[in-house]
Amino acid sequence: MRDIDLKTLRLVVAVCEHKNMARAAHDEHIEPSAVSKRIAQLESDLGVPLFTRSRRGVLPTPAGVALLEHARNVLFTMDRIASDVAAFGSGLRGSVSMCASASAIAESLLDDVASFMNMPAHENIRVRVEEWLSHDLVRRLREGAASVGVCWDNVDLEGLEHRPYRDDRLALAVHPGHPLAKRATLRFTDTLDYEHVGLPPATAVHMMLQRAAARAGGTVSYRAVVSNFDAAFRVVAAKLGISVIPQVVGETYARILDVRVIPLTDEWAKRKFVVCFRDFESLQPAAQRMVDHLVERARHTHAKH
Repeated sequence: MRDIDLKTLRLVVAVCEHKNMARAAHDEHIEPSAVSKRIAQLESDLGVPLFTRSRRGVLPTPAGVALLEHARNVLFTMDRIASDVAAFGSGLRGSVSMCASASAIAESLLDDVASFMNMPAHENIRVRVEEWLSHDLVRRLREGAASVGVCWDNVDLEGLEHRPYRDDRLALAVHPGHPLAKRATLRFTDTLDYEHVGLPPATAVHMMLQRAAARAGGTVSYRAVVSNFDAAFRVVAAKLGISVIPQVVGETYARILDVRVIPLTDEWAKRKFVVCFRDFESLQPAAQRMVDHLVERARHTHAKH
């Protein structure tokens, strides 16, 4: 099969989005007959129909839908390559590709990154931060898809270097009218008789809570499972359950929602985050500066407290 060129991939995306070859051709500044010819050639090369024509327009077949997803990923990657390389030509001295867990992003990471970017010495450095589950995050670092990661240190860090970042503690978010709301502190086992609001099963917090409940001979009963901390707090504020959350994040939401935050005293509820990477000496200078900045800022903040 011949290599698929980027122009053809862009046409596939345009036809799928418009469901009309003429409009796709107009957007891509090409004749409709040329679009039809390229699509037909691609179908011949792949040996499968990619589109069907109907009264509703041109619609992708299942094979076309599969190709669309890959085409968008390839085009996005190519655009990022062009942007990152062009940055050096325009005088920018580098870029940092970071991936971080939801907890790290929700707590202090974005403030630390902003302080890095606001420094005059770093005004020509671009930074991209993406949220990933911890086990996917370390896999991306090992594969070279990102240069720097920030996550909870309970994940398997084999093959990666890491440096200490920030500490936090897990706590329980409850509505002020909940039976547990008057407690100053709690153990996790105190919560097992009540319905929880949880994060998705693949998250590190969910797995930690399941293990803790099993060790105590109990289970966690979930009234709702939501995608992020913001949603969890809103469900708690609606009196629909309790939720284990990072204490720092909880204190922020407690100021704007009718929610109490009660620290958990379990030893495992004290968490340590790390900045991780494959090899510090192999990082671009911009990424090395970012690592040093995050570690130093966290150390300085810890010393003040």
